[in-house]
Amino acid sequence: MANVNIKFNNKDYLLSCDDGQEESLKSLTKFLDKKYSELKDKLGNIGENKLLLITTIQLIDDYFDLKQRVTQQKKKLDELAKKFQELKKLAIKYKEGKDQEINKLNNKLDDFKKTVDENNNLYESMLDKTTESLEKIILNTESISKVQ
Repeated sequence: MANVNIKFNNKDYLLSCDDGQEESLKSLTKFLDKKYSELKDKLGNIGENKLLLITTIQLIDDYFDLKQRVTQQKKKLDELAKKFQELKKLAIKYKEGKDQEINKLNNKLDDFKKTVDENNNLYESMLDKTTESLEKIILNTESISKVQ
């Protein structure tokens, strides 16, 4: 434990605190002394006990106001987190739907490519048969021309 000399209401006090907390204790005491002095200037000398009570009540009031604001902010953050989770679920669902749609389109594209290849092969086969037939006709025509 560490001992700290502090000044409050123009009086010196020796207080103990955990090691490493000395500066924090001094800072808190300065803050309390400032609040106390402000009230003393505002209300006059109404007695140390009453002034300490009023100072404490004001500090507790500030604390409760701050605590209430923190609670409200936590609620707002919780609501935002909930909305974010809902949006995240919607985005995932939308993405999954689009992924399915893309897969269907890819399957259709593959089927179309297959059909094009089949038709191309059929066209080439027909072209080859037609070419063969024309060559036969030409050969036959030349043969007939020679006979005459």
